[in-house]
Amino acid sequence: MVFAPVGIRCPDHASIGAPRPSATRTVRQARGRMTGLAAPVTSALIAINVLVYLITVGQGAGINAPGGNIFQKGELIGYSVGQGDWWRLFTAMFLHGGVLHIAFNMAALWWLGSVVEQALGPLRFLLLYLAGGLAGSAGALVLPITHVSGGWSTQYQPFVPTVGASGAIFAILGALLVLEYLQTGSLAGQAMSMIVLNLALSAAIPNISIGGHVGGLIGGIAGTFALSRTRYVRPRYIGPLLVVLVGAISVALAVARAKRYI
Repeated sequence: MVFAPVGIRCPDHASIGAPRPSATRTVRQARGRMTGLAAPVTSALIAINVLVYLITVGQGAGINAPGGNIFQKGELIGYSVGQGDWWRLFTAMFLHGGVLHIAFNMAALWWLGSVVEQALGPLRFLLLYLAGGLAGSAGALVLPITHVSGGWSTQYQPFVPTVGASGAIFAILGALLVLEYLQTGSLAGQAMSMIVLNLALSAAIPNISIGGHVGGLIGGIAGTFALSRTRYVRPRYIGPLLVVLVGAISVALAVARAKRYI
């Protein structure tokens, strides 16, 4: 995908009026599309999420009531994080509460993730996804803002579970915002429109962790900015290391927050 002043465009339309690409590059791009390897990490993440969901459905009470040992040990619960179950900040991003939950998240992951993966590269995209997911988990604990029936809840609820890949997906939206800005010099593009729309939906639909979405968004923006500003810096692992640091800071903030309410 190409980030143009008029929005995100596919390569075929973005190339109109541009110099013709070399034959070698054209063949390489076509081979990538034909073999389905244009976004291998995105495809793998979707496969892992679906596999985990099917396992938890089999261990639970149906497609809209997953459960079992994997679900119970992996869901994000603030009290358990405070007791030392820090891994829940990671595992919760691979769990989903129902068929519509995972369907919408995986559709968004494929649609948005494949674009960002091709822009950043597989390894950097994977690091950004995981760091953004950790930032989303931290946001759910640090900013416990939820729309519930009858109003809004900002009270920390240490025993209320949170699951889903939406924090990581908002990190991808944050990455799109940075990439589009670097190409066009404007924040008023398609990425910002998608962010505003999805935050509005988060606020309108009950029982969605707005803090989780905001945390993932912040993590994605910070990580992508770090990658973009260190792209030509030597050694080349500085950018990925900064993304790992975003994830580590997220874990530290979440654990510190959880321990305050044990």
